[in-house]
Amino acid sequence: MFTGIIEELGQVTAWEQGADAARLTVRAPLAVSDAKHGDSISVSGLCLTVVDQGPDWFTADVMAESIAMSWFDAMATDRRVNIERAAQVGDRLGGHIVQGHIDGTASLLSTEDGSAWRVLRFSLAPDVAPLVARKGSIAVDGVSLTVSAVGRDWFEVSLIPETLTATTLGTLTPGDRVNIETDILARHAARFKEFE
Repeated sequence: MFTGIIEELGQVTAWEQGADAARLTVRAPLAVSDAKHGDSISVSGLCLTVVDQGPDWFTADVMAESIAMSWFDAMATDRRVNIERAAQVGDRLGGHIVQGHIDGTASLLSTEDGSAWRVLRFSLAPDVAPLVARKGSIAVDGVSLTVSAVGRDWFEVSLIPETLTATTLGTLTPGDRVNIETDILARHAARFKEFE
């Protein structure tokens, strides 16, 4: 489990694509400072398991389903990624409960700068749209955010300067894809509704 509060920006140093999976290596000194083999680390919203590590890097396997559901199908070396270690019992929950099990991707449609913030508008797929609500939580590339506005096929988030500089979201331009994870409570409510 994660909180969606990004701890550091990592850098992809290797991406080895196989027939039905890939192996990803990320330089992330903070994340590996106390990591062990088998630990979970969120990489731009995907929960991945450490299978190898060094003094400032870790390697994880990425299954075909994760690649298909994310923008990882366009992964490249030197790409910056958002990194968060798994939450520890007793930690403050600064964001919201994030599982690292994404629902798919969204594309950045537009940006609008305010005096001290930036509003980002993203596309919203029809199967995910019912799970996104105004003032609800959403994880965008692993970053815990509050939905500031929502329509039938789009949603907006408003980012403060800290989020713009401490995560990859500040460098997005229209057309860029992000991984999104809706709130776990919305997922369960939608599932219950199927049995009414």
